[in-house]
Amino acid sequence: SSDLSSPSRITGDQSLGRAARKQPTMAKPGYVKPASTGMAAGLNKGFIVTRRELKQKPSYRRGRKGERVSLVREVVREVVGFSPYERRMIELIKIGSASTFKRALKLAKKRLGTHRRGTKKRNEMSDAVAAMRRKA
Repeated sequence: SSDLSSPSRITGDQSLGRAARKQPTMAKPGYVKPASTGMAAGLNKGFIVTRRELKQKPSYRRGRKGERVSLVREVVREVVGFSPYERRMIELIKIGSASTFKRALKLAKKRLGTHRRGTKKRNEMSDAVAAMRRKA
């Protein structure tokens, strides 16, 4: 006798991976489902109904950076500066060889835990170096 109202039970939405959560459907963007035939069998089977244009759910914009958040992060970066490992990464990127670029990724991966986070941080730091060069 399993309790269906138990909060520990994983619902269908929670069990989906990160990629599946981003898009509401499996269909390609811009795909429109053909109208139902009114028949009980076949590809487009089903009762004929008028399609309603639904407003997009707020949950679909999950993960997008807002204007305010980006401004706050920019101000914090300006005031606080870079952490020691970020400064070390900047030095490695400034050298400019392929091996030091790779070493910067290795350092970021060690500090941040995953390859994706590491590459994102390395790109952020190389953008910072480019911005410094533009200023100077």
